[in-house]
Amino acid sequence: MATTSETEAFAQRLKQALEGSGVRASPTAVANEFNLRYWGRSITPHTARNWLLGKSIPTQDKLRVLADWLQVSPDELRFGRSGGAIKAAEATTDPASLSMADREMVSRYLGLDVNDRKTVREVVTALSLAASHKPKA
Repeated sequence: MATTSETEAFAQRLKQALEGSGVRASPTAVANEFNLRYWGRSITPHTARNWLLGKSIPTQDKLRVLADWLQVSPDELRFGRSGGAIKAAEATTDPASLSMADREMVSRYLGLDVNDRKTVREVVTALSLAASHKPKA
């Protein structure tokens, strides 16, 4: 069972992921948006409220839906950067090894407002999915 500090830390990460995706950290908004994406039994705003207040942590299947929706890794959402496995690409990419053009792009991205960052993430996700479906030459 998760300790209070674990559930509170999860709540902070969830709020940050919501903010980063341009979603209001409202129990009703979270429940409605989550239920649009979840194939199982719907959650109530009370359940979402408990996640946001650090009173509970969602089950693994719900955590995966949240992570996919908010475009973060499930491990990062559940455990933070220091715990759990980070995606292999993230673990092997050293920011110092980025080209000057890539560092400039990241800097510009970080200067965008929350809604524009969300749009950029959606475009990159779409391009990545399209690239993964292209036949290899």
